[in-house]
Amino acid sequence: MSIWTRIAEALSALARGEPLSMVFDRLRGETSPERSVGFTIAVIALGAKMAKADGEVSREEVRAFRRIFSVPEGEEAHAAHVFNLARQDVAGFDAYARKIAKLFNPEGRPLCADDHHVLVDLLEALFQIALADGGYHPGEDAFLRHVAEIFGLDDCCFRAVRARLVEGAPRDPFDVLGIPRGADLETARAAWKALVRDTHPDVMAARGVPPEAVQLAERRLIAINAAWKELSEREAA
Repeated sequence: MSIWTRIAEALSALARGEPLSMVFDRLRGETSPERSVGFTIAVIALGAKMAKADGEVSREEVRAFRRIFSVPEGEEAHAAHVFNLARQDVAGFDAYARKIAKLFNPEGRPLCADDHHVLVDLLEALFQIALADGGYHPGEDAFLRHVAEIFGLDDCCFRAVRARLVEGAPRDPFDVLGIPRGADLETARAAWKALVRDTHPDVMAARGVPPEAVQLAERRLIAINAAWKELSEREAA
């Protein structure tokens, strides 16, 4: 049984008057959160809220959502149903962000490396939806910054993702590499190597990142390599 079929079954509860957020809560106890029905519903809901962050939902943003989250052929109706319900849901985006955060970190402890990667991948996917209409609105920036905070990703991580993906955003090379300003060259080199490794298509695929999102990582890799080049050239000067 595919996850989309299980989502369709879960959504049958909506016909009985349950809000979408309640459907999620009944599914929260599943193992392997990133592959669970609850996680998928919450991600779709968060994507729908992201698309509304600048005050309107464009066709480009909806297409970006379907592309990035790799909705299988024949399952578009199920995904669209959740997407449209989430846009109408009275629960705010922060409620869904907290639901996702609790799936990975119910005790509020520091994130392990694998969970950190999943949440950063999700944050980057939301950035891609925000950028799909060709702009980056202050409302979208505030939305994404708050989501990152709820996920337990610090401001340095948020700035790094923004610098790698948003044209015209502040692009300090230390931010791009996710290291403190003024860090030495060896620290920068280690961060650069780790980011290049984590951006490799095979590594991203192993984390369950959709193929479409792997392709979008090319922009991130260009920024990462440019940041390392800038810092190494500064040292050599």
